[in-house]
Amino acid sequence: MNIQPLADRVLVEPAAAEVKTAGGIIIPDTAKEKPQKGIVVAVGAGKKDEPMTCKPGDTVLYGKYAGTEIQVEGKDYLIMRESDIFAII
Repeated sequence: MNIQPLADRVLVEPAAAEVKTAGGIIIPDTAKEKPQKGIVVAVGAGKKDEPMTCKPGDTVLYGKYAGTEIQVEGKDYLIMRESDIFAII
């Protein structure tokens, strides 16, 4: 895959949605929540005065409605600004 985000954007592969609850109940597809955790795949060069904090391979937490969903080669990704990322785990 050759996607290079521009400026302060980050390409994230979302984590898989939970299939079971802690008690062992299986969650149907219609009730699954959108994941808020993922792995950084690629980062842009950053802005002139603000270098990028995260790097490829980092596991990050982001907002529920952050980013734009894209599909490349059958895989789902999110592209978002670095400011949409809350934390690096």
